[in-house]
Amino acid sequence: MRRIYFLVPNLETTHQIVDELRVEGVEDRHIHILAKRDTPLGDMPEASVFEKTDFIPAVERGAALGATTGLLVGLAALRFAGFAIAGGPVLGVLVYGATIGAMMSGLAGLQVGNSRVKDYADAIENGQLMVMIDIAKERIDAIKQLITKHHPEAEFEGIEPTLPPNYI
Repeated sequence: MRRIYFLVPNLETTHQIVDELRVEGVEDRHIHILAKRDTPLGDMPEASVFEKTDFIPAVERGAALGATTGLLVGLAALRFAGFAIAGGPVLGVLVYGATIGAMMSGLAGLQVGNSRVKDYADAIENGQLMVMIDIAKERIDAIKQLITKHHPEAEFEGIEPTLPPNYI
């Protein structure tokens, strides 16, 4: 799955795009609309906390950093223990480090806006809407052409490489 981004000038055009995506078989859980606070979206799918913040990337970075730290601590403990320690405690420290790192980074990530849409914060505050669509790699061109053909005022803003697994 990839995420494609469109910056749309108004609510009416956004509603038309969402309707067209539904006709094309894109489920609501794969469509995310980011708008200025208190914008009535009606039946359009609003972006969740996962799209509005850097939660998922922060969890991934925290788990990697915590696991690395846990591994280093476990290996240091082996060196200074003075007796043979089985791999179980080292593995336990690694998992513990990954868990703590993921939790702490995830909490920090909830406080940070999505770095991908941060560049468009001013446009969103001025009334434009960000449409994010999670789509299979093979369908990207077809969906992009559909939207740009029917709505030339919608600006294609790029493709996000690889998405994390869908946790919802």
